[in-house]
Amino acid sequence: MKKILLLQTGGTIAMHFDASGVQLQTDKWLNVLYKEIPELRQIADIEVENVFFEDSSDINQTHWKKLAELIFERHNRFDGIVVLHGTDTMGYTASALSFVLQNLSLPIIFTGSQVPMSNIRSDARRNLVNAVELATHPIFETAICFNDHLFRGNRSTKMSIGDFDAFASPNFPALAEIGIKIKFSDDVRTDQQKKPTCSPLFDDAIHVIKVFPNLNPEMLDCMDLTRTKAVIFEAFGIGNVPIKGRYSLLPFVEKCREHLCHVIVNSQAPYDSVDLAQYSSGQELKKLGALSAGDMTMEATITKTMYLLGHNFDEETFRNLFLKNIAGERFNTN
Repeated sequence: MKKILLLQTGGTIAMHFDASGVQLQTDKWLNVLYKEIPELRQIADIEVENVFFEDSSDINQTHWKKLAELIFERHNRFDGIVVLHGTDTMGYTASALSFVLQNLSLPIIFTGSQVPMSNIRSDARRNLVNAVELATHPIFETAICFNDHLFRGNRSTKMSIGDFDAFASPNFPALAEIGIKIKFSDDVRTDQQKKPTCSPLFDDAIHVIKVFPNLNPEMLDCMDLTRTKAVIFEAFGIGNVPIKGRYSLLPFVEKCREHLCHVIVNSQAPYDSVDLAQYSSGQELKKLGALSAGDMTMEATITKTMYLLGHNFDEETFRNLFLKNIAGERFNTN
């Protein structure tokens, strides 16, 4: 029987409904786990460890570091690792760990639920059973298992607040579909020859700016560019921003680059890829040194930027690595 490490970090799956609302039940969830899902012991030899108990909206780089280091320390003792995590920032944590933990020869499967495990109509049972079973397979990926799908972690994003089918992988096929049988994609990594590494360094000196009609560039003047190392635009469509008249963002981009601040362009549209070569707006951004996030999710864009900044790479190395696929997170380098 395969040996699986189950790591609890909190989130809805560990919560409980009571008169005051939905609350984390740190002292009760383990009893609920084996009471509600006794069949887990039939799938694998499971060891449970509480890493921390947090609503996922409170998770940050300190939690990513703690989780990554624990996984790296334990990974040689197990055949797979399942991480229970809140859904709101699961895509961020899975993306961050995909960059930090490289070349591990085992699956790291994130899962959680939209409804607490203690609730009668919870999706926790299905998600957790699926995640544990998948963790017994040779999937050398950091992935998210949710609602009978397995997605690459740094390709995943939460798409729904109230639907059991909460996650999607807009620009990359599912790694597996779970029905009567598990159907694996050819894209699943099942072979690893390089030395495992763990480098949990992040720098949060970034800003994310959502572009909208009438975004006043004067409102951006309060940003301290002497401390900001990267600005990520969530732009229109293929990577367009206003470039005419008083609403032009080009002077702000110039100012960012004068301060050696990286400018990165992602899209408000989750599907397809940013291409800064197609329209005049993107071309002007590219002339000023802006980088395309390609087909990356916003979660992957943010965590990859923080990861690269954390390693203090020089300008050229940062740009080259950002445009390069380093953990399965992107295809395009437009």
